[in-house]
Amino acid sequence: MFEATLPFARQFDALALFGAQDQNLRLMREQLDVSVSLRDGLLHVTGDESIVADATQVLERMKDRLQHRGVLTLEDTREVMAAVLGNQTAMMDIEIDVMDSSRRIAPRTAGQALYVQTIRDSDLVFAIGPAGTGKTFLAVAMAVEALKHQDVRRIVLVRPAVEAGESLGYLPGDLHAKINPYLRPLFDALQSLIGFDTMKQFMEQDVIEVVPLAYMRGRTLDQAFIILDEAQNATVAQMKMFLTRMGADSKIVVSGDATQIDLPLSTPSGLIDATRRLAHIPGVSSLELTTADIVRHHLVQEIVSAYATRPEKSSNNRKKK
Repeated sequence: MFEATLPFARQFDALALFGAQDQNLRLMREQLDVSVSLRDGLLHVTGDESIVADATQVLERMKDRLQHRGVLTLEDTREVMAAVLGNQTAMMDIEIDVMDSSRRIAPRTAGQALYVQTIRDSDLVFAIGPAGTGKTFLAVAMAVEALKHQDVRRIVLVRPAVEAGESLGYLPGDLHAKINPYLRPLFDALQSLIGFDTMKQFMEQDVIEVVPLAYMRGRTLDQAFIILDEAQNATVAQMKMFLTRMGADSKIVVSGDATQIDLPLSTPSGLIDATRRLAHIPGVSSLELTTADIVRHHLVQEIVSAYATRPEKSSNNRKKK
């Protein structure tokens, strides 16, 4: 038998992790065949070595989700377990049908596979994760698939134009030129999936719209696939405004990185607030991608881990005005 331990700063956190009437804990014991107990501020996991390793990873992800959302449901536990234990065959069965049928777009990690499936199953999805986990690209690919299958009539891609240590006023050009750098990652994802000419044609026909978050006020979007990218930089008021733009037969994906908040220090992130506030509403799903889901250059995983273990003095990269 093999044993691993996980520390908890407060016993309350461990009890919250276990869930109502220990439902999360019971699910883990049944599915993983491990013994889990809390003693002296440590969570003890006992069983076969390979199973304990999987169980420990599940518990670490559950801890992260609990920290970010303040609550952990049985559905959350199932999602985390599926992400950690999902086999390669099941992951590779998921494909995204973009405009070019000869091009194969598929998730490359179990977490990404869960992300894609969650978007298919839910009308409102919150995805939190570090850079390089495919949050934006996969969401845009799913929007293209929905447009191709005529599940929606248009795609709306949104980003907050938050000044990350620089001032918009010093950028050259008119308003369009000033906001273009903020929207460029969305243009890049679109262009790589459908090509420049098709993208330009769709934008001229208003089938695809890329817009700053502030321009969403007062609108109602029916039969649309709406993506809010870099949502950690939306305020609580902006997030409420954005989410209430959702019209009939529409789908929303909200993605962001909770470690790269560029709002003033005293301003709460609308993304963090919304995942906690809306956690128990049917049809709303939240998931968390981790460094294991990073698919960029292999050094990106190391960089993200280094900043996570040795954070900057200014927490969450947030600045005072």
